[in-house]
Amino acid sequence: MSDNWNVGKEKTKGIKQEIEYAVLVAVSSKSQTKEQSKEYIDELEFLAETAGAKTKKIFIQNLEHPDKRTYVGKGKLEEINLYIQENEEINMVIFDDDLTGKQTSILEEELTVKIIDRSSLILDIFAKRAQTAQARTQVELAQMQYMLPRLRGLWTHLERQRGGIGMRGPGEMEIETDRRLVRDKISHLKTKLEKIDRQSQTQRKNRGDMIRVALVGYTNVGKSTLMNTLSKSEVFAENKLFATLDTTVRKVVLNRMPFLLSDTVGFIRKLPHHLVESFKSTLDEAKESDLVLHVVDMSHPTFEDQIATVNQTLKDLDAFDKPTLMILNKVDAYRSKYFDEFLDQENKDEILKTLKERLQNEYGMENIIISAKTKENVEVLKANLQEKIATLYKDRYPYIAKSW
Repeated sequence: MSDNWNVGKEKTKGIKQEIEYAVLVAVSSKSQTKEQSKEYIDELEFLAETAGAKTKKIFIQNLEHPDKRTYVGKGKLEEINLYIQENEEINMVIFDDDLTGKQTSILEEELTVKIIDRSSLILDIFAKRAQTAQARTQVELAQMQYMLPRLRGLWTHLERQRGGIGMRGPGEMEIETDRRLVRDKISHLKTKLEKIDRQSQTQRKNRGDMIRVALVGYTNVGKSTLMNTLSKSEVFAENKLFATLDTTVRKVVLNRMPFLLSDTVGFIRKLPHHLVESFKSTLDEAKESDLVLHVVDMSHPTFEDQIATVNQTLKDLDAFDKPTLMILNKVDAYRSKYFDEFLDQENKDEILKTLKERLQNEYGMENIIISAKTKENVEVLKANLQEKIATLYKDRYPYIAKSW
């Protein structure tokens, strides 16, 4: 993983293309079930794979809170260190939570390999995925905001220099110089982002009075595949986290009824706060939409946790009160994973019907079960969308005859 924070340069952007080998470390509290702990570490492994790292071993320690100095306990740290020494190809340790600058410095000294926390891993993926000027600026701003409070921890090597009169002064001066430079950079990036945002707002205004529909959901739930299915376009879709970073907007016409469909960046558990702040402008597509399509991977073992994460993020963005249709995607994968081959069709249908009704009652929103990949029930979704969009047009322009 590159330590160079300059985004946009092909040689320094993201983890190097050759495979790097990593150890994953997580802390599991008493409130977490074994299934949750496994799911969380699996997600971290998927993040590492998306960034270009291959996981060699996973360490999970049961602690109510991470250790303030070394994240894990002394014994577990020695165990990790021993494993790294026995496996020389390992060159990084990835932690499932954010680390302070002090923790990072101590862990680097103890383990003598690169130390990556969850936020820096996600930021690295975002840096690699960013294509437009807006996305690159947002990522760089988030990286600078992440770095600023950690500068003191990065300069702990000065504290180990003993006996040199005046060593503390230059050290403090250098830290303050770095802080000033980072703050200046943050200020510059915010100004640049505000200018880009104004241009984006102008573009949204120039789209006319068409109804706007936004696809939202956890990362890797199939939003881009659904976008391609509905709009008959070729939006990049891949079985990796954050395959889509830049917001894509397409004009869609259903039975002569036009609307704008936008595909937004996927959400994730423990999404860094500074990243949410930086990407608020990108997520304005969801905030300013007339209808939200909340896409859910129903085959995922903890899809309800993912629903909760998305709902909370939408609340943080003040976009939770929009009319919403929940789309339960990947029903083909759900059947393959959870249905016994000897189960008759009637029972399969009843299970799906019960699940659909339970989720509708629990979340208070209509839902449709589909497979964007196999196109199952997509025509039903299109008919539902057409009806909802017609109602929105009628509410917006009650005195204007529309002949769609």
